[in-house]
Amino acid sequence: MKIYEELVARGLIAQVTDEKEIRELINNGKARFYIGFDPTADSLHVGHFMALCLMKRLQMAGNRPVVLLGGGTGYIGDPSGRTDMRSMMTPETIEHNCECFKRQMERFIDFDGENGAIAVNNADWLLKLNYVDVLREVGACFSVNNMLRAECYKQRMEKGLSFLEFNYMIMQSYDFYHLYKEYDCNMQFGGDDQWSNMLGGTELIRKKLGKDAYAMTITLLMNSEGKKMGKTANGAVWLDPNKTSPFEFYQYWRNVGDNDVLKCIRMLTFISLEEIDEMDKWEGAELNRAKDILAYELTTLVHGKEEAEKAREASQALFAGGSDDSNMPTTELTASELTDNSIAILDLLVRCGLTPSKSEGRRLVLQGGVYANEQKIEAIDTVFTAEQLTTGVKIRKGKKVFHKAILK
Repeated sequence: MKIYEELVARGLIAQVTDEKEIRELINNGKARFYIGFDPTADSLHVGHFMALCLMKRLQMAGNRPVVLLGGGTGYIGDPSGRTDMRSMMTPETIEHNCECFKRQMERFIDFDGENGAIAVNNADWLLKLNYVDVLREVGACFSVNNMLRAECYKQRMEKGLSFLEFNYMIMQSYDFYHLYKEYDCNMQFGGDDQWSNMLGGTELIRKKLGKDAYAMTITLLMNSEGKKMGKTANGAVWLDPNKTSPFEFYQYWRNVGDNDVLKCIRMLTFISLEEIDEMDKWEGAELNRAKDILAYELTTLVHGKEEAEKAREASQALFAGGSDDSNMPTTELTASELTDNSIAILDLLVRCGLTPSKSEGRRLVLQGGVYANEQKIEAIDTVFTAEQLTTGVKIRKGKKVFHKAILK
């Protein structure tokens, strides 16, 4: 099976501008494609991971990736899929985040060899642009009517779209135009929420250069309830082990729903489609085995085999009722966080990131879903003393989520 057909079979392709041409290019290793990464934090997260996996697959098939770090677009912030405006970052923060991204990407993408990835930063050209020149040369190519209909602005329009954010589509389109001219980059890939921005780039290239360029969007990773995956009560699932430990990363994938596990294996792992087709027949307890395979494969990709082995052993020990908690996610409390030398269970659940609010913690306790040191918490006014916390309190949420709180 060739690479385009494999991407279809894995459910990775959402929309394409010209299926015949895109299939021809990537199946024959003739695509020089780019994916953009805006440095919104100092670590990549699960949402980026899917794009990196696609980049790796295409590179393995002989195509050449261009990694675009958004050091320039990061000054503006992408409004796609957001109801609020992104917070403005300082130039120093943007530069630092770009460096962090680049280091993490080296685990996935090969930057050496004949089709080694090219790393570029759009700050190198966007920050040098003259505003009047952009209005004359680029602005004339965009219809405001079409831009206002774009999907990427839809949610922002409800609360008010700033002129700052309105320019994001033009900046992203200019990136594609620049990369086409300077690097022969003939294709852009990205999340499905980027479709309008990507079409803007292909149109700009056509109008300014009279050339054809192509765009393909990746299916967004959603669970069976239609919610975007890669989020926990504690926030994003990061690829940086200091922000999301290998054990937490492993546990996130180990706890995916029965209806989502095979889809995740198909979209995110490099397990052959023949093996996955066999897994499609699995039911009941076998799905737990599939979840373990998913968690192990992804943890290996992100953190390496050694960390994946540790995470698997720790997880199996906990599920079997073992006492080894050395790899368990841990929250360290300080004495200043205690009231009358103790902390209430509802406050502790929020502090450990196990629930987003005390009201959600109250509901969980009343439903019998919280355990401390394997004893069910029966009352919402349960407290833990400094003495108990000094030795550590192991909290279990439901059957699968483990966390330790300790007083330092």
